[in-house]
Amino acid sequence: MDTEEEKQNVARLAKVMALMCIRNTGLENIHAGRSPISETGDYSDVFVHDAQGRKIPWTDVSHIDDEEMKALMKEIVNRLYTFLLHIDDPHFQALMERWATVSRKWDEPELEKSFLTALSDSDSR
Repeated sequence: MDTEEEKQNVARLAKVMALMCIRNTGLENIHAGRSPISETGDYSDVFVHDAQGRKIPWTDVSHIDDEEMKALMKEIVNRLYTFLLHIDDPHFQALMERWATVSRKWDEPELEKSFLTALSDSDSR
C-alpha cells in the first residue's frame, strides 16, 4: 500500500469498523459507571475493598471477568464477520457512509509496529 489515497481509504475503513463493530458493544458496560479520582494521576493511590475485606490496588483490579471477556469478544467477532460479509452490499455501504461521518471526528489511525512485532514473535514460537 503505497499511495496516500490508499492509506486514507484504509484509515477511513478502520475507523468506521471500530465504530460500527466495537463501539456500543459490551465494551460500553465496562466503560459505564464512575471513574475513581487519582491525585497521583497513576491510580497508585486508589484501592478497592472487596467483600472479604481485601484492599486491592486499582492497578491490580480486573475490570472485566473471563465470562464478560468471552461475551465481548464473541460480540465483536460476530460484528466484524457480519461487516465483512456485507461490505460489498450497496445498502450496507450507505450505512457505512452515514456512520463514517461520525468517525471522521476521530483521530487518524497510526501504524502500530509493536502489534506487527508481537505477531511476528508469536509466529516464531
